[in-house]
Amino acid sequence: MYKPAKALMSIDVVLLILQVSSQQNAGPRGQQGAAVRMAEWDASLDHIIPSSVLPPFWAKFLVGFASLVCFARSYDGDFVFDDSEAIVNNKDLRAETPLGDLHKSYRPLTVLTFRMNYYLSGGFHPKSFHVVNIALHGGICVLLVDVFSVLFGGLQYTSKGRRLNLAPRSSLLAALLFAVHPVHTECVAGVVGRADLLGALFFLLSFLGYCKAFRETTKEGTHSTFWVLLSILLGAVAMLCKEQGITVLGLNAIFDIWVIGKLNVLEIVRKVLRKDRLVESPGMLRTGGLLFRMTLLALGGAGVLYVRWKIMGTGPPAFTEVDNPASFADSVLVRAMNYNYYYSLNAWLLLCPWWLCFDWSMGCIPLIKSVGDWRVIALAALWFCLIGLIRQALCSEDSHKRRILTLGLGLLIIPFLPASNLFFRVGFVVAERVLYLPSAGYCMLLTFGFAALSKHTKKKKLIAALILGILFLNMLRCVVRSSEWRSEDQLFQSALSVCPLNAKVHYNVGKNLADKGNQTAAIRYYREAVRLNPKYVHAMNNLGNILKERNELQEAEELLSLAVQIQPDFAAAWMNLGIVQNSLKRFQAAEQSYRTAIKHRRKYPDCYYNLGRLYADLNRHVDALNAWRNATVLKPEHSLAWNNMIILLDNTGNLAQAEAVGREALELIPNDHSLMFSLANVLGKSQKYKESEALFLKAIKAHPNTASYHGNLAVLYHRWGHLDLAKKHYEISLRLDPTASGTKENYGLLRRKLEQMQKKNV
Repeated sequence: MYKPAKALMSIDVVLLILQVSSQQNAGPRGQQGAAVRMAEWDASLDHIIPSSVLPPFWAKFLVGFASLVCFARSYDGDFVFDDSEAIVNNKDLRAETPLGDLHKSYRPLTVLTFRMNYYLSGGFHPKSFHVVNIALHGGICVLLVDVFSVLFGGLQYTSKGRRLNLAPRSSLLAALLFAVHPVHTECVAGVVGRADLLGALFFLLSFLGYCKAFRETTKEGTHSTFWVLLSILLGAVAMLCKEQGITVLGLNAIFDIWVIGKLNVLEIVRKVLRKDRLVESPGMLRTGGLLFRMTLLALGGAGVLYVRWKIMGTGPPAFTEVDNPASFADSVLVRAMNYNYYYSLNAWLLLCPWWLCFDWSMGCIPLIKSVGDWRVIALAALWFCLIGLIRQALCSEDSHKRRILTLGLGLLIIPFLPASNLFFRVGFVVAERVLYLPSAGYCMLLTFGFAALSKHTKKKKLIAALILGILFLNMLRCVVRSSEWRSEDQLFQSALSVCPLNAKVHYNVGKNLADKGNQTAAIRYYREAVRLNPKYVHAMNNLGNILKERNELQEAEELLSLAVQIQPDFAAAWMNLGIVQNSLKRFQAAEQSYRTAIKHRRKYPDCYYNLGRLYADLNRHVDALNAWRNATVLKPEHSLAWNNMIILLDNTGNLAQAEAVGREALELIPNDHSLMFSLANVLGKSQKYKESEALFLKAIKAHPNTASYHGNLAVLYHRWGHLDLAKKHYEISLRLDPTASGTKENYGLLRRKLEQMQKKNV
């Protein structure tokens, strides 16, 4: 009997700690008559939400703090998954790329922020990138307090032009639900998610800017054109961060029509059915202001999209069947069923964000091929709920309920449209990152649902406990998921239990293991990836590489041959096939494979390097030198190509040319110890002992435990006549590598010479 009472008291304590008089947010009621009234507060929704009311500053502080607690764990994470291509290997981030070239990026403003991160942190230090993402999410959550206050409470201002927050509880609860939603982890903890964060930031700023267009008006239906145009501009900025940012113009239009214009679909339908021509036209049609604003939004959106299309000079990127299998289905019915099933999965991720994965492609979600598939139940459930909400949004007698449901559905659906496959094919099946903005609409609808539930039950403390439980569990899930995003090892392993049929998950686990040197385990995962997707050429290529290194050349050749048969323009597989064929002494086939790789990738320095090795094996020295020279032209820091040129020229007696190439290489790569070693050998043979000694010592300083460096320096001293120093470095070399036969032989010669000298002195 005592424990339940204590539990209820703890909820009371939580509520009382945060409780502050709602008058602090309601504004001076006596001044409402002088305020510009843009929307009516038709129902007391705000006063039945069982959550506390805080002053604006503390409400925003609480939301921001909650968002930081959820994702702070990821601040010291690595660059993971897509970060490698979008950031580490992105030439647009480097100083040598002109800023003017960024406009051809799909997301130029996002890339610009990455470039600023790179510049300010002095390189690719992931911590600074992660901190910016976490701060952006916190700022967005704080901004959403204002956005939700408008969406829930409408627009109403004091005589001094200060906007009133007529929905303090609703806006606080919805913003908290958004701040702690685990589906945001990919956007916040993955650095490339900054595109979604920046897009959302300017999306919200555009919406608030549009609201300001009605701040200083004194007549119903009038507006500030400046703020409308600024809102369109901010929408364009949002699009330059992430494509879906432009959808804010659609939300602005709905807000204008339903809140400012007070559209009542139910009333219009009734009038049409009654054929009552004497009834006054709806308020939204009384002036041309709405039509003018809709025209501005439409022209602005079309203009921004046209300019972007002209700059890019292309349509959406091309995707393959493994990226989005449903979009390649021949049957319209199959495509429709699967698209709708994808929508239901997105809805489930919002409702129950426990089932999260970094990638949902490649068999993770098998296609629905007939209406007999049990998964069509999910489609029916989704549309049952959506139709019910839409019906209430359009036909409810309660104008306040109509407005909130319409705006909530608009915020949920409109930003999701670019990812829906309705207008163009997208490169994913399900992607958690595209739910960042739509989740705000979901949080708004969930808050409204709690309000409706509270309105029809007397057990308000039970509702409060439910809300607190959801917030706590979501925060806990955010912390755990943020930790998983800190490293590729944890991220990829976590996906195995969610998407065991996803070939890409197994491929990434295998790649991560291979990078750590665990080839045996990597082979197992690569084989599973190929089994799940027999056309997965990247898995075949990586598996073939490992088998090549383990000298299992026959199977490696079979895999790589199959890979280039499936994808004839796969340059990397052609090159690796050439390496295997070279190892099998099939030189003509190897040369043809290398040439095919270069045909498909003109600027391929590694392939030129391997082609040079083939020519060197065939004693085609001129061809080898030309191939290596091409490699260094394409990649001036290609140390192996420079080294091979020096060694080949050295071995063929072209010491002067070898010296010239070595000096050229060291000018480009001054700290490369292997180049110092190769050039030192050439200089020693040219009897430039002092300069040779300096390079040997510099190389040894960089790598003191390399036996060959000490051994060759000993040879130099041996030739030079510095026999004591030669003896010292021979002995160091043999301690490091006792099996070096050449060093043993030279050391033996030196010892005999020293013994002879000693006998002669005696």
